[in-house]
Parts: sequence; C-alpha cells; structure tokens
Amino acid sequence: MTESKFTKIKKRDGRIADWDQGQITDAISKALTATGKNEELAEGLSDKVVLILNERLIGKIPEVEQIQDIVEEILQKEELGEVAHNYHEYRRKRTEIREAKWWLLNYSVQTKLSPNALKVLESRYLNKNDEGKIVETPQQLFKRVAQNIASAEKIYKPYLTDEEIFQMEEKFYHMMASLEFLPNSPTLMNAGNPLQQLSACFVLEIPDSMSGIFDAVKYGAIIHQSGGGTGYSFSRLRPKGDIVKSTKGIASGPISFMTVFDAATQTIKQGGKRRGANMGILRVDHPDILEFITVKAEEGILANFNISVAITDEFMKKARKEEDYDLINPKNGQVWGQLNAKKVFDLIVHYAWQTGDPGMIFIDRINEHNPTPRLGEIESTNPCGEVPLLPYESCNLGSINLNKILKEKNDGKWEIDWQKFRKTVFNATHFLDNVVEVNRYPLPQIEEMTKGNRKIGVGVMGFADMLIRLGIPYNSNDALETAEKVMKFIQEESKKVSAKLAEEKGAFPNFKGSIYDKEGSPKLRNATTTTIAPTGTIGIIAGCSTGIEPLFTVAFTRKHVLGGQELAEVNPIFEEIAKKRGFYSKELIEKISGEPSIKDFEEIPKDVRQIFVTAFDISPEDHVRIQAVFQKYCDNAVSKTINFLFEASEDDVRKTYFLAFDLGCKGVTVFRTGSRQQQVLNIKPKGQAEITVAGKEKISEQEVSPDLRDPSPQVVLVNLPPGDCPTCNI
Repeated sequence: MTESKFTKIKKRDGRIADWDQGQITDAISKALTATGKNEELAEGLSDKVVLILNERLIGKIPEVEQIQDIVEEILQKEELGEVAHNYHEYRRKRTEIREAKWWLLNYSVQTKLSPNALKVLESRYLNKNDEGKIVETPQQLFKRVAQNIASAEKIYKPYLTDEEIFQMEEKFYHMMASLEFLPNSPTLMNAGNPLQQLSACFVLEIPDSMSGIFDAVKYGAIIHQSGGGTGYSFSRLRPKGDIVKSTKGIASGPISFMTVFDAATQTIKQGGKRRGANMGILRVDHPDILEFITVKAEEGILANFNISVAITDEFMKKARKEEDYDLINPKNGQVWGQLNAKKVFDLIVHYAWQTGDPGMIFIDRINEHNPTPRLGEIESTNPCGEVPLLPYESCNLGSINLNKILKEKNDGKWEIDWQKFRKTVFNATHFLDNVVEVNRYPLPQIEEMTKGNRKIGVGVMGFADMLIRLGIPYNSNDALETAEKVMKFIQEESKKVSAKLAEEKGAFPNFKGSIYDKEGSPKLRNATTTTIAPTGTIGIIAGCSTGIEPLFTVAFTRKHVLGGQELAEVNPIFEEIAKKRGFYSKELIEKISGEPSIKDFEEIPKDVRQIFVTAFDISPEDHVRIQAVFQKYCDNAVSKTINFLFEASEDDVRKTYFLAFDLGCKGVTVFRTGSRQQQVLNIKPKGQAEITVAGKEKISEQEVSPDLRDPSPQVVLVNLPPGDCPTCNI
C-alpha cells in the first residue's frame, strides 16, 4: 500500500473524515468483480490513485469526488475501459438519485424569506467563492447543513443505508427550510464547510498567573477566529495593589487585563464574518468591584464586552438590610475590606440605568442548578448570559419558531398545533445532539469538556408573534400561562428525546455524579437541553420576533444599513391584519414608525391596539414575570432585555433587579432607550435632550472606530435590537 500524504478526506456532505485507502481499494475491487475482471488488481490500482493524489493535492484535503475522478482516470490509463465505464455509470446513477430526491424535497418545501432575511443570508451565511461571489442559494445552505448534521448518525450506526441517512437529512432540511427551527449562526455558516466550527458559546478560565492569563487571550483569539464568542470570569485575579511575590511588584488588577482581552478581540473578525464578543464577569465580593461597575461609564470603553456582576445570595440579603459585606482577596481568601451592600447595589443600578452595563447574574442560583457539580463551580456565562458554562465548555443552541407551530381554525382563529410542536422539539433536540458529534472544536480541552457533558439548548423565537396570533396581550395573565405551557412542553419533550438518544448512543460521559444520577431516573444524553437565546439575526432570517422579547415597536427604523441609509420596517402580522381589515395606508405606517406605542392611535381598531403591545407598553414587572416563567422550565438561562423608556427612573431599575432575584431568574439585563449612542432600532424621542455619561459628552459616530460602526464594511448589515450582543444574535 502506497504511503499517503493525507490524514483526512472531505465527504460529499462536507464532513471531514479519517483517510482510509481501503475504501478506495474496495470500490475498485467491486467495479472489477462486476465486469468479470481480476479483483486482485484492485490494490495496485488503488496505489496509483494515491500517487496521483499525493502529486496534485499537496497541502489540501482531497474530496470524495476528486478521488473518484482519479479512479476513473487510472482505469482508463490501464486500458480497463469497461470497468471505467461501469464505475462512471454507477457514480452517475447515484448522483441522479440523490439530486432527484433533493429536487422533490425543495419542491415540497417553500422557503419564504423577507428582503431583510435575504440581505442577512447574502452578507454572512451563503457560501462565496474566492472572488466573493455567492455560490449557493438559501435552499442549498439548508441542504448543506442538513446533510452535514445528519452524517453524525453513521458514527454510531455505520450500517445505515443511504436511504435511511436521507430520511434524517429530509427531517432536518424540512424544519430549517420551512423556518420552523434554526440552529445558532456558526452551524448555519460553517456546517459542511472546511471550518466546521458549529458552536456559538464558549467559556474560558482565567487563572491568577501571567502565563494563564495570556493563554486565555490566545485561546479566545482562536475561538473568535472560528466564529464563537467567549465568556470570562476575572474573579480569580488578585486585586489591584496586591503584592506579586515572584517579582515583588504590584498587581494591576482584573480591569487592566480586560483591556488586553478587548484589544485582542477588536483585531479579530469572527470567522471572517463577524467581530468577536465577550462576557466579562466579576464577583461582587472582589476587592476591585467598584472599578468594574464603573468601567463602561464612557461609551466605547471595553466595546467588545458585555459585563455582569456575579451577585451572591448573601449580598442580596445585605443589600436589603443596608448592611456591610466582606470583600475577599481571591488569592488567599482573606478579607480585604468591607463595603455597604446597599450602596454597591445602588451603584450597579445607576450605571445600568445610565449605560445598560453592568448586568447581574445570580451566581449562587446558577450553581444551585449546575447539572454536573462534581466537575466544579460555574463562574461565567456566554456573551449574552443565557448559557452558564464550566471552563472550556461550549454549547450548541437552536430555536423553534413558535409562529410556525400554530394552525388556523375554521373560524379564522389560531391555536397551538401540539402534534407538530412535539415533532419539532424531537427533531431539534436530535439535531443539536448531532451537532456535538460533528463539530470541530477550536481547542482539545473544549472538545473533551463539551463531549463530556453534551450540553445543548433548544429554545424559542417568535413568542410575541405567537401571542398576537392567539389574540393574547404580552402583558397579561394569559401570556404568562401560555409561556408556562410552551416552555414546560419543550422541557419535558426534550428530556424524553435525550433519554431516548441515551438508550441508543449512551448517556453523556459525565452522567455519574450529575444531578440526574438518581435511582429510577432515566439516563440522559445531554446535561442540559433547554436555553432561551436572543435569536437576533436568525430571527430576521425566520421572519419572526426575537427570542421571547415583545415587539420593540410595531414599526421602526433600522439605521447604519446600506451605506448609512435608514430603512423603515413594519411588523408583517400588523401589516397583514391592517390590509385585511381595511385600515392600512402608507401614511399610517409613516405616522406610527418609531413610535414606542400605538395605544393612542384611534385610527387603529381598539382590539388590534390591545394585542400589538410593545416593549414600552409593558411594565418592568411584566417583563420580568415573563422571563421568570421561561426560566422555571429552562436548564440553562434566559436571554431577555428589560426595556425602559428614557424617562424611567433608577428606582424602576432597582425594583426590577430585586423582582428578578425574587422570582427565580438567573440573571437580568436592562436597557433604557437612548442611553447609548450606537442604538440601531430607534423610536421617536419625546423632549429628549442629548445624554451625557459620567459627566462627558457622548462620543459622536465619527469618533467611534469604523470597525464598531460597521463590523463588515463590504456587506449589507441588518442591525439588531439595542442591548443585544453580536455573537448570540448571529
């Protein structure tokens, strides 16, 4: 057997598999046997194929089609024309059968994409050639992803026939092409492509050593380059002013190192398609907590970070009692000093009210629900906060479009199609578990931890759209009841699927000692199965409202698109109803565009105004209650922004934080409209003066780095709701 220069080959579905010359030999042997030739010639012919591959594809991964072309070439050279002809015909017939099946599938599934969805797909998702020309359609994208993810079945079931694999591909294709379910963006972008990095969410550890810190910088750069976002806890780093024994110098503290991570992120555009994003977390009992809380007071500082304070249960109790609490030096566990808990809490509230940062995560509650406590404590989350992860863990997310699991009754009203919903949850859970298997991880530590726990996150998008179809106001008890039914159903059904997959393929390796390791309980394939992600751009692709958020407004303006133009956009369900009931006009759309609410527009029927409530019609308490209901049935956490009008007070924010804690949320993020310069969804201000932050004028757009104004200047960008981060949204 000739020595090959290759260790991998690329399958038709894009999957990278181990090199195996024996498969080439077997294929040639079958062709020889079919034509009555001596099958012992196969090995020598196979060696000649490898020699040509070695010469022509230096430094490349050979594709199956390339190998088969060379097999035909060798057979012709060796005057085995009949064998070459039969081999070619076999290939042609298989190709025709495959293409015929996909043609029928494409014909049966209609993918309806909005102009904005097409812009997003063209700019970030569809494959391009070396000249930058788009070379695949949206349907071909879904086909590429479906084939790649379905190929995981052969890892555990190598005996499956092509027809059985196609049936799996068909299920996955159908739910994506019909926009019933979409995975997180790296899966859509990279599945079946050479990068094959499919995860959006990662957490890295930052140990209290110079080498460890800069290892984390390097690892973060690798992750960002591969298309992921990173979460970091800086809580292990010794405080500013502490003595460094090895050098007798003075420690600069965690905030100084955050600027290093920020600068590294700024230079890397994720996977060539998007800029990196980070979550930075510091425990509330870290001695440098005050500097951390105020670090983003000036817009543009740590622009590649969302930041959150890790709040303990003890701190919340003492904040209510206005008592002091201890600051702990993480290096040695010694008390460094004390602060008044209420004053620190109020400082967090003030800067969150003023700038949107920091958020809060309730770290004790997160660890109370840590599914694998024997592996250690969770210290951080992904950039948008919806996935608490252990160091070196990643998670793969996907969201069900709730607007697509409804059915219209004979009387014109809508209801949930529970049978279709169950089928979609089953396929989505199976899909994401397969992603874990075919994913190519950026670091070996991440592969080991991720495959050890196999965390996935089935979530939802289009919740606001679903409520509108059902005739339910977002800020109502009926909405809370609907949210509970929906999320409880997903949690229960996804666990059933995970148990079934565990029977077929085995439980997640770290199952022993996990919270599920109880007598009489079924084994599970996945340590987590549910997450609520923000779904910014996959929501645009699906043409639905984002995550579990209410409508931001009924009509709004997208800024910073198409070279600086402003595009008006109207909710498609509102437009549909307005036209159907005869009150639609361009003048009305222009009139309501950018308005925070339509409740006072009497030219719109009252019953329509009642269901088209916006983020600004909804009290902070109702926002939090919706988040808490979803959290009740969610393994990981819930990404949700509590929106406030510009006129909201700090006390409104303060009450929101306490309510989120009391109702069992794992974190909370607030955003007061107008509190940031770079706000991409805009409403009309009401007597709003220019905002100042920490006594400084806001940075003008001209002063903001061009990379921040437009992370990909060569493409059209459809921007995202304020307060959302780039990684989880795309």
